Amino acid sequence: MASVFEVESSALRHIIAHPLGTRRRSHENDARELADIVEHHMIPRLMLAHSREKTSPIAEDLGPLSPEFADEFAINLLDWDADRALCEVEGLVKRGYGIQAIFLDLLAPAARKLGALWEEDRCDFVEVTMGLWRLQEVMREIASRSPPIKRSLSGPARALFSPMPGDQHGFGALMIDEVFARAGWESEALIDPQRRELLTVISQKSFDLVGLTITSDSPSSALHSLIRAIRTVSANPAARMMIGGRMVNAHPEIAEEVGADGTAKDAFEALGVAERMIAGMGLHLNPAP
Repeated sequence: MASVFEVESSALRHIIAHPLGTRRRSHENDARELADIVEHHMIPRLMLAHSREKTSPIAEDLGPLSPEFADEFAINLLDWDADRALCEVEGLVKRGYGIQAIFLDLLAPAARKLGALWEEDRCDFVEVTMGLWRLQEVMREIASRSPPIKRSLSGPARALFSPMPGDQHGFGALMIDEVFARAGWESEALIDPQRRELLTVISQKSFDLVGLTITSDSPSSALHSLIRAIRTVSANPAARMMIGGRMVNAHPEIAEEVGADGTAKDAFEALGVAERMIAGMGLHLNPAP
């Protein structure tokens, strides 16, 4: 799967090239654009930067990286250059923190904190833009040091993950895609699809599993309608449907109500549920080499 991590954010490039021009727009437009950069460009890249890596052992005496530590890192990004920020992260790696902890517990919340700092008028637009750029540089360097791991399947298990059309939080689908890809699945993800686009992809490719993430409140009738449409157009009539995300975690009973085959509270639990589903379809996973 081609990683969007390898593609520059045109929105971010434009703001870096024309920082003063952004000041002439309304505060509301700036807020929406910054939120879009953080949500749709930075966070998905953080998820994809975790792509297919070998995990590093974590020392037993290390506690989790705290939210306060991530907030402080974000504030420092307003002044540090990218090299200084990278040195700080390299120090965490040397102490024994794994790539997953660094990306999910440090860099992702730091990106969100930068957005919050600007919205609270604690820094200006140019400062937060450069902070995001430094974070991106650190992210790229750490990701480049994480070689892929290869796993194999005895059957052509294929999965597609997507946010619910209209849901603005696409990084959940990307993270699940990465977990499944690392486990040997032929996995794909959509970031911000329209309903028609999602159904077109499912009608043209034969997926064994389709997973939807729902973070924003969505009427169960709309979700039921989408799942029914997916089953109608699917190139694989036996495809299994999974749903997850904040809304589903809060109301797990909705999975049965809308006609999904299963749900899980996180990406790793979803992998176990999906493997059991696929085993029931006659495809069995090979052990990792």
